[in-house]
Amino acid sequence: MAEMGKKQANLHWLITEISGIIERLEYFENKYSLQLSQVHPNYVKSARNLVHYRAMRKEDIRIIQKKLANMGLTQLDRPEAHVMASLLTVRAILEGMFRKKPIKRAKADLTFKKSIRKAKTNAKSLLGYRSKGRRTRIMVTLPSEAAHNYGLVREMLLNGMNCARINCAHDSEKEWRMMIANVRRASEKLNRKCKVAMDLGGPKVRTGNLKLGPKVKKLLPAKNVRGEIVKDCEIWMGPNPDRNPNLIHIPVKIKDLDKLSVGDRLFFRDARDKERELKIGRVTKNGCRALCPKTTFLETGMKLYTNPEYSSAPIIVGELPRVEPYITLHIGDFLRLHRDLAPGEPARVDSKNKVISYAHVSCTLGAIFDQVKEGDPIFFDDGKIKGVVRKADQAEMMVEILNARRKGSKLRADKGINFPISHLTIKGLTTKDKKDLEFVVQNADTVNLSFVNRLQDVKDLYAELEKLSPSEEFGTILKIETQDGFNNLAKILLEAMKNYPVGVMVARGDLAIECGWDNISRVQSEILSLCRAAQIPDIWATQVLENLSKQGIPSRAEMTDAAMAQKTDCVMLNKGPYIVEAIKLLDTIFKDMEFYQEKNVRLSPAMERADIH
Repeated sequence: MAEMGKKQANLHWLITEISGIIERLEYFENKYSLQLSQVHPNYVKSARNLVHYRAMRKEDIRIIQKKLANMGLTQLDRPEAHVMASLLTVRAILEGMFRKKPIKRAKADLTFKKSIRKAKTNAKSLLGYRSKGRRTRIMVTLPSEAAHNYGLVREMLLNGMNCARINCAHDSEKEWRMMIANVRRASEKLNRKCKVAMDLGGPKVRTGNLKLGPKVKKLLPAKNVRGEIVKDCEIWMGPNPDRNPNLIHIPVKIKDLDKLSVGDRLFFRDARDKERELKIGRVTKNGCRALCPKTTFLETGMKLYTNPEYSSAPIIVGELPRVEPYITLHIGDFLRLHRDLAPGEPARVDSKNKVISYAHVSCTLGAIFDQVKEGDPIFFDDGKIKGVVRKADQAEMMVEILNARRKGSKLRADKGINFPISHLTIKGLTTKDKKDLEFVVQNADTVNLSFVNRLQDVKDLYAELEKLSPSEEFGTILKIETQDGFNNLAKILLEAMKNYPVGVMVARGDLAIECGWDNISRVQSEILSLCRAAQIPDIWATQVLENLSKQGIPSRAEMTDAAMAQKTDCVMLNKGPYIVEAIKLLDTIFKDMEFYQEKNVRLSPAMERADIH
């Protein structure tokens, strides 16, 4: 060694180190030979690569990476999809430099090109066809309205939805069937194939029901900063919603609208007994558009008249949905979380604003009351509200609110509850999940399994699927939303790869709380790396363009987040009043970024601006 020059010694050291890594990878491949022999034929090479990647990441190779970088060689910083091929290629280059002879490279089982093709094939099998001009698919959570509003579903598909997601925690089989029918119909009419994925509710800890609000619809004209009305509120009146999903729908029988013409006015007293009127703007055979110039509260059964004396035959407002109830919580408030399923309600106060009874809400999973202790932190609604358990027993717990918005945070029904340091033992499939799975297998393309924490959760799902005999193309998506799920992910994937096709959804909201906000970036990145190693499609979920979807305006942070999502195979959007706009914008972002990102590899097209002259 002393006779070698410094450069030769460095080359020799790198060759020895990389050869050692290759030997250890082969050792782990042999160690996991039983698990590898049980995977689906389509995953044989991918599963072996996953074992190689996990074995390589057991070591700290930063010194090797730095030395390779100093020599202008690849730093082995993106070997996930083709670990052995990357190592053999680097070693061959180093040996060629060391011996000053032509490079002789041993061929890996999974080459660079094969790994890319395999990943694309797997993504197509699970998530369906991609849209023209972009690789990353868009999955969209269907709102309840999608069961009755074909026009909304059509607009979603027309603007870029590749996969429709239905959450079994909401609605019923009747609504699910109608949603799927609308997706299939729109897909056929537009000649755009769209997969249907259904989420099993799982044992996730959520807030229970709240006392239902009244059947009222608020009509709110647009105002400027001075509170002056600048635009009337436009609504659609008819038996069914209009094709424009942004129009507020007021259900009215079509025969009641026959007598109306453009320019007519409807007079009434709203839910607050205030005199109001609507002006008819356009009339069609399916209904009419109307303008509301003042803030108005309509409610089910309200009578609208064509004359100000209220003497004409009335037009009756049909069944409106109930106002979604909520509890407003401030810092310092107490919330009673209880095991019994009585509907929750806000705190009651007397005339002096003194609390008579605390706000309360039930928890959907009673088992937590046997496991959570006093002093444990608790988070609601993806971490928007933080508290601490001050008292706890098997019936209820008292929670003091430590963090909320300055003007109070709204807590609604069916919002997630997290206990990041509590040691909860919760199994994956519930009785309801098993029943819902029968419907999913018969009607959808893919099942999404929530709360995947351990290998056994996957085994339990596959045991149920075996009883139901799904089609060969039926897919499975595993939702990783806890620290345990991340810790056990490699073994979970090997078990999941016994079936084909399989994908992973990164549930970033719960994951951030469970793993800690300071760890979420690293954990998210590691999950994506493991998916790439297994050539398993990854789905980026939670709060993507959420401001836009719910409020109509995206934030700067959301735009950056959406662009970063180009690294994944699929991005999930949650429902909201402006969901079509969110789909349209995400489709545009992905098409613009297609030239700059190929999965986890940055691309460098010619720079259009900032030229040197």
